[in-house]
Formats: sequence, structure tokens, C-alpha cells
Amino acid sequence: MEKVISGKALADKIKEDLKVKAKGFHKNHGRPCGLAVVLVGNDCASEIYVNNKVKACETVGIKSMVYHIESTIDQDELCAVIDRLNDDVAVDGILVQLPLPSHINEKKIIEMITPDKDVDGFGKLTHHKPCTALACLELVKSVCPDITGKHAVVVGRSHIVGRPTAKLLLEHDCTVTVTHLKTVNLGLHTKMADILVVAAGHKHLITRDMVKPGAIVIDVGINRIDGKLYGDVDFDNVMDIVSHITPVPGGVGPMTIAMLLANTLGFNSLEFEGIRKVKLLKGGK
Repeated sequence: MEKVISGKALADKIKEDLKVKAKGFHKNHGRPCGLAVVLVGNDCASEIYVNNKVKACETVGIKSMVYHIESTIDQDELCAVIDRLNDDVAVDGILVQLPLPSHINEKKIIEMITPDKDVDGFGKLTHHKPCTALACLELVKSVCPDITGKHAVVVGRSHIVGRPTAKLLLEHDCTVTVTHLKTVNLGLHTKMADILVVAAGHKHLITRDMVKPGAIVIDVGINRIDGKLYGDVDFDNVMDIVSHITPVPGGVGPMTIAMLLANTLGFNSLEFEGIRKVKLLKGGK
């Protein structure tokens, strides 16, 4: 049995279905689905993330519009940019690449995005689920379609990953425990997890003695050290006792981008369930 869950392979399958959705959108609306990406400043990591998103848009047939703005822009000027994109009928999704410069109120900017265009899913009234949380859910369900009653432990409490992932797992009938770096006896909690999602931003935080044999492990962590990428889970150390695990890189990252495209096209969870059943009927992984 293949233990490594390839986020890239799963994302590629989903993008094939999104291509069909994008063609249908173009036919019905007389224009391609449009994603506006707002990039403020010249953060190298952010530029790489945006380029990856633009390439993914091209792959499925979404028109990407990148607004690269100087870091000196003030709050009101950036608000005006968001207002214009909210009113633009050719824009179906708006993504503001984080982080923003320190003089900009990120929360205010994100909450300005109209709910149906907030494809990152971070706004208070958003119509979409956050992309990384969706990615984690789909990765788990790709190897365990029925997670009802499973004990899921989330390590990390950020508003971007940890909390929305816990909420999404709870909505899918898991029993959920949320932990973090300051949790006393962290391993005591993680050892009980049927599904372990780790998003703490700490290299190799989770070791063999902290993982339940047979657990599904989703590693969201990306730690850059001396030019190399490391996850929050000591991958090699736990490989022989888990049932499935995502790699870093090549796990959650590609799926997060696929979920962003899905949100932009208005794909919903029921459609993913349908895709998953078809893949299983066809003998797909």
C-alpha cells in the first residue's frame, strides 16, 4: 500500500475536472472566469507563491490578473483597489497575497472583499472555505472517504490554517482536539489522533513517539532552513508506523492552490464528493 499521499497527483486530477468547469463557465458567461491577485511589495516568497497561482490558473483556463503594487501604498489607496475589483464584473475571485506591509491593516483589507469573491476564505462573511483547510480535508478523504467519528488532532491554532481546519473537520463529524506549541504534554494528545494535522511552523516537531500507529498524518509545515524545506513532522522517522502521510514539499501546497482554483470557479464540496466516488468506482486512488 502506498503510504505517501501525493498532493501534486491529487491536485492534477482535480485540475482536470476544473478545466471542464472553466470551459462551461466561459460558455455560459461569454468570458473566462477571472481571478485578481493583489501583491503588495517585493517579498520573494510571496512572488513565488503568486507565480505558482498564475501558472495554475493558466492550466485550467482561469484568467489571472496580477496587481503588483508598491509597498508604500497607504491603507486608503489599497482599499480603493479592492473596491474597484469588487465592482469589476470580469473579476470572480480576489486574492490578497499575505503578508501585507506592517502599516496596512490586513484584517480590514480582507474583510473589504465582497463575500462571493473572497476565494481565500478569510473574511468574516466569506462564501468560501479557506483553501488550506480544504486541502487538508481533501487529502484525508482521498485515502479515507468516511471520516465520521474519527478523532482528529490539529496542532496549530492560526486563523489561516489551524482553526479553520479544525472547524472543517468538525463539520465532517470528526471529534476534534486543537493543540499548539504551548500545549502541555503535546505528545499525549497527538498520540490519540486517527487523523493528525500539523501546522505549527516548527521543524520536525512531531516525532515517532508522538504518533498513533496507523494514523493519517497531514503535514502543513514549511520550514526553510539553509536552503532546504522541512515539514513539522519528522517524515522518515514516522513513515513505518503511519497509514498515510503527506510529504513536504509536494503535499498540502499543490492542493491548496487547487482549492483556490476550485473556490474561484464556484466548485463545492458536493462536487468533490462526486469526483471522489467516480475515481473510486474506476479504481482510481
